[in-house]
Amino acid sequence: MKSEPRKVLFVCLGNICRSPTAEGVFRRYVQDAGLAEHILIDSAGTGDYHIGDAPDERACVAASRRGYDLSKLRARQVTRDDFERFDYVLAMDEENLRTLKRLAPPEHAHKLKMFTDFSSQHAQYVPDPYAGGPQGFELVLDLVEDAAQGLLRHIQAELGD
Repeated sequence: MKSEPRKVLFVCLGNICRSPTAEGVFRRYVQDAGLAEHILIDSAGTGDYHIGDAPDERACVAASRRGYDLSKLRARQVTRDDFERFDYVLAMDEENLRTLKRLAPPEHAHKLKMFTDFSSQHAQYVPDPYAGGPQGFELVLDLVEDAAQGLLRHIQAELGD
C-alpha cells in the first residue's frame, strides 16, 4: 500500500455535533483497521458560530458511551484550502452540501458528497440534533456508524486493502 493517504473532511453547520462525531467514529474505525497512516481525517463547519469550541457536551456523552472520544476536537470553519487538501468533503445534509458547492472551486466539485452516500441504511442525511434531546445524538451515532463503515470499505477498496 504505497499510495498517497486518503484525506477525509466531515462537514456540518457548526462543527460541534455531527461532523466531530463522524470524525471521532471514523478515526476509531480507521485505527482499528490499522490504516491510520493511510487515511487522514478532519472535520469542519460551514458556519463560523463555534470556532475553537469543543464538541457539544451531549455529543461527547453519547459518543463516550459507545467508546468514542471527542474531547480533543475543536470546531473550525471550512476554508478554501480544504477543497484542494481533501479527497473527500462529506456533508451531513443537503443544506451544507449546497453551501460547499457554492464555496468549492469547480475543479474540486467532484470531491463533494453526502456522507450518507456510504450508508447501508439508505439514510438521506444526518439530522442536526442540536435543538433536540439526547435521542437525537443517539440517532446521529447510529447513522454515522453505518456510513463510516461504508466509507471505510470504499476507501479500503481504493487502497487495494
